[in-house]
Amino acid sequence: MKEQKHLLYKDVPSPVGLIRAIASDKGLVAIIWEGEDYKRTKLSEPVKDENHPILMQTEQQLNEYFDNKRTSFEIPFDFEGTEFQMRVWEALLKIPYGVTKTYGELAKILGGIKAVRAVGGALNKNPISIVVPCHRVVGASGQLVGFAGGLNNKSILLELEQGFRMPSLF
Repeated sequence: MKEQKHLLYKDVPSPVGLIRAIASDKGLVAIIWEGEDYKRTKLSEPVKDENHPILMQTEQQLNEYFDNKRTSFEIPFDFEGTEFQMRVWEALLKIPYGVTKTYGELAKILGGIKAVRAVGGALNKNPISIVVPCHRVVGASGQLVGFAGGLNNKSILLELEQGFRMPSLF
């Protein structure tokens, strides 16, 4: 049985609602959306810590990102996933700020168009939203699809990065 990590969290207000940054002593483990449970990321319950250095660094860099003063993050990660999930998440980190890729384009990079469903599954399990930018992956025709934080928040993040705004979804 795998030993559970000691996890700490800090809630960070943002334009996409309150987000919860979760870290271990090694690095950032997850960013959880307001109202989201921990089932998607399979994490143990974290303990609140407003002053943990990695969480403070994460909050500062997220604030800079939302203020249009940061286009990439320099935060240590403590990812856990399958080998394929890790490859997908590493590929996400290579998508430049303000650029989108389709699921198919990402699948081709990772071994072939037939991997498109597996890529989608790995994106769904991405524990570190925003910082590991799964919001930059769109459907084949450019439409916004599949995002743990909701399509409205995906639209807000893309608008922030490229001035793009989807018509109201509601």
